[in-house]
Amino acid sequence: MNLAAATNENLAHTSNVLIYSSMAVYTLAFFAHIAEWVFGSRSKVGRTAAALTGQASAGAAVKVQVAQKGGSTAVLERPTIVTRSAAGTRDVPDGPGAAGGTFKGDLWGRIAVALTVVSFAVQAGGVVARALSVQRAPWGNMYEFSITFSTVAVGAYLVLLALRKNVRWIGLLLVTTVLLDLGIATTTLYTDSDQLVPALHSYWLWIHVSTAIICGAVFYLGAVGTVLYLFRDGYESRLADGGTPGRFATSVLERLPSAKTLDTFSYRINAAVFPLWTFTIIAGAIWAGDAWGRYWGWDPKEVWSFITWVAYACYLHARATAGWKGRKAAYLALIAFGCWLFNYYGVNIFVTGKHSYAGV
Repeated sequence: MNLAAATNENLAHTSNVLIYSSMAVYTLAFFAHIAEWVFGSRSKVGRTAAALTGQASAGAAVKVQVAQKGGSTAVLERPTIVTRSAAGTRDVPDGPGAAGGTFKGDLWGRIAVALTVVSFAVQAGGVVARALSVQRAPWGNMYEFSITFSTVAVGAYLVLLALRKNVRWIGLLLVTTVLLDLGIATTTLYTDSDQLVPALHSYWLWIHVSTAIICGAVFYLGAVGTVLYLFRDGYESRLADGGTPGRFATSVLERLPSAKTLDTFSYRINAAVFPLWTFTIIAGAIWAGDAWGRYWGWDPKEVWSFITWVAYACYLHARATAGWKGRKAAYLALIAFGCWLFNYYGVNIFVTGKHSYAGV
């Protein structure tokens, strides 16, 4: 074995070690997020007691003022809480977050974010080591795509946090999904470092696949917001109708942002990345023209990429022109993300085409 081959093998081994190490740190971040939610739920008793005390004090003050003026001391009726500002909308404030406004919950949340930053750095190092071991972009098979995808997803989340966006509520679901993604990648999708077929040695690999990964990672964040929106919207609807939500709803869903905030977050995320997904398809067509002599050949990957584009286009068009908001738009957004998932997993694993060159 020559020196170059030995170096590449060592780099591949280093990449594997770093990926497994990141999984270990992500696991610690997972438990820290769990602690954040647990301590946050304990604050509900304190918040409720404080609210009741405030109401009692206000009522007593009103009684004293009325008595001083020589009036009756009859107890005033409790004011009606307005939960709907207009037809189809609600005027509901955002929840206090996973930490529930408590010191311990916030402390564990900060620890979870810090561990997530460390995990991200370690995982990114693993992706870079993989790239150095094969001396190309680390996106030649599903294993490499998966470890890069989850790295970019975490990176996008951390960027939003750095911009002081209220997104820490994504942390637990994100870390859980990343652990599942890396678990599948290392156990089922793992492929030894190897070179690509000659037709794919092109700078378009860096352009087309990198934008596809970024789009998928950001679409994933939008999908998380959409799923949580559906839960929170059901919770708010039940309150508005005079119902009593279950224990899970009162313990977890009350701490999430309002349904309106989650709906807006998902829409803005999907709208922001949709132009990049359009560019991804165009870049893929140009690369196909260079590599295979045709821009479009109805390959399964090409077809499902276009189907995904159409699904997101319908979602954005419905929001902008038809006035679709709320649950109908949310279902359409989830269908679009489902198309993206099938385009990645289903087409690559179960469908044979020109994009199946690397297997898994």
